[in-house]
Amino acid sequence: MVHTTRRLFTSWLAATAAGALPAVASAQAARPALPAAPALPKLRIVIPANEGGGWDQTGRALGAAMVAAGAVGQIEYENIGGKGGTIGLARYVEKYDADPDALLMSGMVMVGAVALQKPAVDMSRIAPVARLTSDYEVVVVRGDSAIMTAKDLIAKMRADPANAGIAGGSAGGIDHMFAGILARATGNTAALVYQPFAGGAQVVSAVESGKAIAGISGYSEFSEHIASGKLRAVGVSSRNAFMGVPSVRQQGVDADLANWRGVFTGKGVPAARQAVLLDAVRRGVANDAWQKVVKRNNWDNYWMEGKDFQSFLELDQSMAGVLTYILKLKT
Repeated sequence: MVHTTRRLFTSWLAATAAGALPAVASAQAARPALPAAPALPKLRIVIPANEGGGWDQTGRALGAAMVAAGAVGQIEYENIGGKGGTIGLARYVEKYDADPDALLMSGMVMVGAVALQKPAVDMSRIAPVARLTSDYEVVVVRGDSAIMTAKDLIAKMRADPANAGIAGGSAGGIDHMFAGILARATGNTAALVYQPFAGGAQVVSAVESGKAIAGISGYSEFSEHIASGKLRAVGVSSRNAFMGVPSVRQQGVDADLANWRGVFTGKGVPAARQAVLLDAVRRGVANDAWQKVVKRNNWDNYWMEGKDFQSFLELDQSMAGVLTYILKLKT
């Protein structure tokens, strides 16, 4: 049973890093078809994270693109951070379950947080609309750190785990998962010292201040600090080098992983209205304003909708539970 579980886990990691899971890979498309439909007068996008992080960047970019495309007249944003999006998820279900003009940002971070925390309100309480983007995890250290490679970091984690704290997003999220994969390479997963934060800015601060020896997040959240030399990227979770950063796999660690983000709505929203919301999102993603943001942030377009997205989500949730177990992740 354990060997079977690990084989499934390895297959899932490879599939997420490649950009799609095998059962639904054919659904990926850079630009969904652009329909003609009247604009929604207003829309609220609830972002279950603090300002400045990946969800916030994605949600605001989507909103701006929907306005630019003429799909929505006015956008309001609401940030509700904490616990890998599970606080925002619960608040969204409470306030907007039947609201026809509200979307919720979500993604792999929330899937992992739910698997680890097992909150009273989980993702069965929201309805999937569309998957939007994928990006890779980047491991950074301070610009003046003696750690030059992912192997150096793993050696430090093996030799002195108590003083090898890794900063990242909320417990159970994609950053925590990748930290667990690195810790697994040390042979002592349980010794991982993980420091969870609600936003990318706090992760950067923890690394720059020396409170953590390394940080993990999406490339877009570190790019300015890498360019300035304040942080140094030592590995990325893709199969091959990305933005000039060698992959962790290329450095001898059998691990790759990709994050994804998407939008959901309330279970109380009628199917016909869900279709209208999907149409507005499609129009936004097809707009050049969206494509420019995707390119600037080095995201991958990762479109999926309907039954394909539902099937993907079900598998992702199942495998997040397996990953949490194998890596011995703790809150």
